[in-house]
Amino acid sequence: MTNEEFVEGKLPKFPKSFWTDSTVLPEFPQLDHDIHVDTVIVGGGITGITTAYLLANKGLKVAIVEADRVLNGTTGNTTAKITAQHDLIYDELITNMGKSKARLYYEASIQALNFIKETIDQLQIDCDFSTQDAYIYSTTEEYEQKIKNEAKAYEKLNIDGELIDTIPFDIKIKNALIMRNQAQFHPLKYLKHLVQKITEKGGLIFENTVAVNVETETRPTVLTRDGGRVTGDYVLACSHFPFYEGLGLYSGKMYADRSYVLAAKTKSKFSGGMYISADQPTRSLRSVTINGEEMVLIVGEGHKTGQSNNTMKHYQALETFGREVLGIESIPYRWSAQDLTTLDKVPYIGPVTAGQPKILIATGYRKWGMSNGTAAALLLCDTVLGKENKFQKLFNPSRFYINPSLKNFFVENADVVKHLIKGKLELTNLNPNLLPNDEGAVISINGERKGAYKDKEGTLHIVDTTCTHVGCEVEWNCAERTWDCPCHGSRFSYTGEVVEGQAEKPLQKYDFKMIENLTSEDSGY
Repeated sequence: MTNEEFVEGKLPKFPKSFWTDSTVLPEFPQLDHDIHVDTVIVGGGITGITTAYLLANKGLKVAIVEADRVLNGTTGNTTAKITAQHDLIYDELITNMGKSKARLYYEASIQALNFIKETIDQLQIDCDFSTQDAYIYSTTEEYEQKIKNEAKAYEKLNIDGELIDTIPFDIKIKNALIMRNQAQFHPLKYLKHLVQKITEKGGLIFENTVAVNVETETRPTVLTRDGGRVTGDYVLACSHFPFYEGLGLYSGKMYADRSYVLAAKTKSKFSGGMYISADQPTRSLRSVTINGEEMVLIVGEGHKTGQSNNTMKHYQALETFGREVLGIESIPYRWSAQDLTTLDKVPYIGPVTAGQPKILIATGYRKWGMSNGTAAALLLCDTVLGKENKFQKLFNPSRFYINPSLKNFFVENADVVKHLIKGKLELTNLNPNLLPNDEGAVISINGERKGAYKDKEGTLHIVDTTCTHVGCEVEWNCAERTWDCPCHGSRFSYTGEVVEGQAEKPLQKYDFKMIENLTSEDSGY
């Protein structure tokens, strides 16, 4: 398959993930009745699918409830590295949590990598799996020292690594740190097979079914937006951001971050390995096979969701980097991904609150969802089955380390307040009639902030810009044609429908024909 919006020698006009474009997935019905199962799983990404596969293999009746299509969210937009080298993390974990927990974090990721490899071998899945060494490199003196500290952490934790001073690219580096025998793959080709196994074992999958709440009086019951109810012994929230927070305050304990991906045919041959810069903005490289040709994924340019005034510039920066380092012949795909970071950078996996042991969450993978998401599935499965798991305390969502959790809690929530106030004060007199086709902007109608997008045919779409989660003002994302919330990362289509995030309700829509009848004086243009 190819991206239909691809133009030779240019960035594709519209974003599209290669993983989703190259994989035909089965379709599943919307839930329209009440059901009872052993375990209810909300979210059809790598965590939900892998957990359902594990539990179905143990003879449990499982149901997956997905708001959109399975594997169409963060999992379908990943970089698909399977590695325990999660940026510079181990020196920080030793400092904040201690050596034993830092080692456990590494072991959880390696266990996940081994599980994926063994599952691929067992089921004979053709998913472009290959073992690769992972490299993190520095280009400045500041990060040169940080990588040296990380190398010392590797030694303390007995991680197979090595400091080097060159990498096989035209990048002037200070040093680099290798973690050997990691891996990469095509995630949807892999997970498609697990979906098939789930249904063969009697598992139920429902798409376009939005979970909105949990009743907890007897057996936990997931309530859906359209009225269907799913009751089970356990409810597992594997929906990127937990659709149900209880009293866990997760909106204040995580922030959403976006990053960008180009799939490029390069002039220089890729030398193998997976690479990521320690310096900011991040630059990441790995190979990928598209239509029988080896290409390269160029990734990076992360920023908090809704807090970039021109999202297209991030793709352009990656394109410039790719041309300088490898040369670029063409870019058949571009897409972006969003993930959540916790206060201490370790995922939350376990009971949503200490008093609700039957409602479990898995979130906060910090862009390392292939390993963290699989580790979460293994832990969730053991919890449901009543088995001890050595990683339970490490990932317990109720944990709290004064340093850095307390500091980061105040920093992130101060940032939310700043953007909440800033958005309410920003008004504009832009007339939406003057918008070019395929562009969006914030406008003012009767002194109220609204969002306008004029589509390719010239039709205007007007929405209220107040996020339906906690009331922050969304910003226009020109690269993805979405309205993004800078406070907690909810995203909406240009017609106001929820794309991802904590928001459950769409943005309010307005009929522009009615607005057109207002005079310029009345409308605030």
